[in-house]
Amino acid sequence: LYLVTVVQGATVTLPCHLTDSKETLKQILWQRSTRGRPLKDNFFNILEKNGKYLIEFMDDRFRFVGSFTEKNGSIQLSKASLMDEGSYSCIFLLLESGNHKTEVSLKLLVPPVTSLKNESVVLGSEEVLLATCTAAAARPPAEVRWVTGNAKIRVTTNSTRHDNGTTTTKSSLFGVPTRDLDGQLIQCVVSSVALDTDKIHIIESSDDSLRCISEARPEPTFNWTRSCTPKLHYFDYGLLTNDINNLKPCL
Repeated sequence: LYLVTVVQGATVTLPCHLTDSKETLKQILWQRSTRGRPLKDNFFNILEKNGKYLIEFMDDRFRFVGSFTEKNGSIQLSKASLMDEGSYSCIFLLLESGNHKTEVSLKLLVPPVTSLKNESVVLGSEEVLLATCTAAAARPPAEVRWVTGNAKIRVTTNSTRHDNGTTTTKSSLFGVPTRDLDGQLIQCVVSSVALDTDKIHIIESSDDSLRCISEARPEPTFNWTRSCTPKLHYFDYGLLTNDINNLKPCL
């Protein structure tokens, strides 16, 4: 029995070899029973006729990568999906001794779809939701964790399993929006065996922007000035997003 694992969307080889046999090979037949096709069917066939080799197949994502003369019946599957997960049988039909079967079990890994939602919060003394980090539709379930440094926060995590075997994990970050929390670098890290590297989402202000904040009612109007420049673009809410060198304090 061969155990084969592949990430969804990738290409994988299903191995099949017949060794220590000098008998005449007449046919290599592949059967499958999968999530998408639970009833076993013959989906790939390699035949020898009059010294030539004919290949018959039902799914053009499969191709023959073996060698009939070397009794190598390996096939390759491209764009693997969850529906392809299941058991595969490779059958060698020998002229003298009949059938010889090899079993292959294919397992699919599904990478998570990651996202980070920041909440708009105001200065206060009560705990509020700051952000939610999501790793959706992963198989096996992804791990979601926060790197918060010295920030005083609380984390809750919950998971939802879907009918197709994937799992969505959501992790929420709570904290009291004080001045001490402002400017803290916080990272959400998503880990999964289906990912080449961890996915990292960062909660922070953009490096190319400055924000001028005033606690006033009614809401103030902001103007930015800079030395050596006759004109400077400004935007509402006190956020300047272009050319911020040599800025003076906002007025």
